Amino acid sequence: MTSPQTDFRAALLDPQAPPPPGVENPDGTPATKRFDVYRNNVAVSLTDALEAAFPVVHKLVGTDFFRAMAGVYLRAHPPTSPLMMFYGTQMPEFLAAFGPAQSVPYLPDVARLELALRHSYHAADAAPVAPDALGQLPPDTLPHVTFAFAPAVQIVPSDHPLRDIWWSNTHDPIPQIVQTSQPTLITRPDFDPVVDALTPPQAAVTRALMQAEPLGDALRHGGAAFDLGPLLGLLLARGAITSLKT
Repeated sequence: MTSPQTDFRAALLDPQAPPPPGVENPDGTPATKRFDVYRNNVAVSLTDALEAAFPVVHKLVGTDFFRAMAGVYLRAHPPTSPLMMFYGTQMPEFLAAFGPAQSVPYLPDVARLELALRHSYHAADAAPVAPDALGQLPPDTLPHVTFAFAPAVQIVPSDHPLRDIWWSNTHDPIPQIVQTSQPTLITRPDFDPVVDALTPPQAAVTRALMQAEPLGDALRHGGAAFDLGPLLGLLLARGAITSLKT
């Protein structure tokens, strides 16, 4: 036997379901019309929350498609928290399996990027290291240095030109989108998150550093010809590194 709360939630997200037991008019008859109004308001509110959370996904597919898709999503993935700013965490996986969205293969990655931007925005503050911190260490200790990163730092892998797709839908269109794998780095040097493109080797090295691999080991993920300088300069400029340990 299910609980009244479970019955109520199931009926709330199913437009074909009758009002749950106990939802009645003053005369004791089922409050069908009133419950339908309430149910519709909940669906509209959740759809609006998804539109606010995924503005680029919304722009890419259009309002009619997005709202129809949101109706399917919200019934499969009802909120689990009263904090609507985090609603939609299953959207990338949902889009990857949602048949009508398969004609836009990069859509799940765009959703991952937009989720990462939200988490970065709400992450705790952290003070970055000084720009010359690494240069102050003895050279023989550098291979053993481990990096700590600000909570706002995120990496979103992608086989698509993800940063360019996002940028062209949030800023002035770029002249040409490069058709290549473009992982993205999200940082928050000031108040708002910043999105930068990485090369796959740069993303691999950064991910290893974020997993506390020593610098010497992390560099192996970039390949024999990897140049640390541009990546390190970007991480320092964005305030991504908060401490160094030897």
